[in-house]
Amino acid sequence: MSWPLSGLLVLAGSAFVTILTEALPAGVLPAMSADPDVTEARAGLLITVYALAAALTAIPMTAWTLILPRRTLLLALLLGFAATNVVTAMSTGFALTLAARVVSGVFAGLLWAMVPAYAARLAPQRSGKAIATALAGMTVGLSLGIPAGTALGGLIGWRAAFGLLTVLAVALAGTALWRLPQLAGEAASRGMGPMRTIRTPGIPAINITSLLMVLGFYVLYT
Repeated sequence: MSWPLSGLLVLAGSAFVTILTEALPAGVLPAMSADPDVTEARAGLLITVYALAAALTAIPMTAWTLILPRRTLLLALLLGFAATNVVTAMSTGFALTLAARVVSGVFAGLLWAMVPAYAARLAPQRSGKAIATALAGMTVGLSLGIPAGTALGGLIGWRAAFGLLTVLAVALAGTALWRLPQLAGEAASRGMGPMRTIRTPGIPAINITSLLMVLGFYVLYT
């Protein structure tokens, strides 16, 4: 089986858009708080509600959408990011912006759960390498995308920066339709609920490591 590089790059791009949508407000927080005339502390909720929405809905949303075709679901998520980023870019009210961020967070939780599994199914014989390639978009987003987005927001304004994220999400959706194969959804399995999964050896250590990593970069960027 040939290496599905183009498909994995689409997934990496999706991860890039997700992490940039998630953390860009941290870099442009003073400007975002000035427009709707709220304090910077209150504007920080734009990051908080996104993260909470992702954390609280990832498991149930993943379970509910498990039977859907994978490419169709990815397209819906990318177009969903485009829509919520448009609302964020154009909104003049803090409440509307906050609502758009909550919806974005729901999309993010589902996408983070979906991308590694999609990558593994694209290259089942080399699933570890495939997952690492797809999630490289997160690494690039954290190390280069957020600083670049923050600088760009300073040059052209934070609204225009979110507008560019919208364009990128739409472009990725078109590329996904062209380069990603349609994979069928999966039937829900019985007996592997969240609590049993959490008790799987190794999972607590992975969760703690992930928590510390995410906490570290959010503190640094904010």
